Amino acid sequence: MSAETKNENRLKTGSALQSLGSLIALVGLVVVFSIISTDFRSFNNILALLKQASVNGLIAFGMTGVILTGGIDLSVGSTLALTSMLCAAMVHGGVPPVVAMLAVLVLGVVFGAASGALITKGRLQPFIATLITMTVFRGLTMIFSGGMPISNLGNDPFLTGIGKGTLLFIPVPVWVMLAMFALFFFVLNKTTFGRRVYATGSNEKAAKLAGVNVNRTKLLVYIVSGVTATLAGLILLSRLSSAQPTIGTGYEMDAIAAVVLGGTSMSGGRGKIYGTLVGVIIIAVLNNGLNIMNVSSYYQDVVKGLVILLAVLSDRKR
Repeated sequence: MSAETKNENRLKTGSALQSLGSLIALVGLVVVFSIISTDFRSFNNILALLKQASVNGLIAFGMTGVILTGGIDLSVGSTLALTSMLCAAMVHGGVPPVVAMLAVLVLGVVFGAASGALITKGRLQPFIATLITMTVFRGLTMIFSGGMPISNLGNDPFLTGIGKGTLLFIPVPVWVMLAMFALFFFVLNKTTFGRRVYATGSNEKAAKLAGVNVNRTKLLVYIVSGVTATLAGLILLSRLSSAQPTIGTGYEMDAIAAVVLGGTSMSGGRGKIYGTLVGVIIIAVLNNGLNIMNVSSYYQDVVKGLVILLAVLSDRKR
């Protein structure tokens, strides 16, 4: 067996152990919170927990593709805010909700492509490029809204159903999250594009020599990230029945945390989408359990920061 094959097997084993460790951590958290509070283990609370997790899940799935290529996307929260605000404005102005939602999904493609273009054509570092788009999109949101929310969106069943509806007793946002998980699992594990994503993050120069269009791959993962952020924004818009100009602030941090907790390496090329799903649920369990215990949001941020630190240190060790 060659040294390269041994190294690849070692990396795969390390990633599997990280994902297993995240799953064990999730089970441990559920057991602890269930013992502390009977409210936590109620069926209604579990459904509410998963419903809350769906927004971060959608963003984190898109973020997984970005990080697998060795990048990062700080603009997802601002993309979510801007697209949900534009959708609310269109609906409020009389545009059919379905048309408005499809229109902003197209805008999600445009906004994601803007970040991708700065990286592939402008040759900016992903952190700098998406910091720029994050700031610009947030500024455009405030300019467009005047800093004021948009409400009175009506009771269209499609618009309200995507965030508030249920199917077989399960909230629709949870079904949307699971459907997107299945799609990402298939694309990353069973398609040529998925292999190109991993190849780009593992060794960009080698990927180019193998014929992979690295720039196109990067551009596409940022477009996907923009679309998943937009979809998450539509779910929030439906759930709240209004668009808030400040919504989405800090969402990029929760998404990155979920991806890292799931075992995806920040250096790219290694990670699994099911690990991200586990990471998303860990973040949701922490938020839900600490809220039930009436822990201050300030302390919650400290706890989540420490959890992320442990995950990053574990990745560096591997």
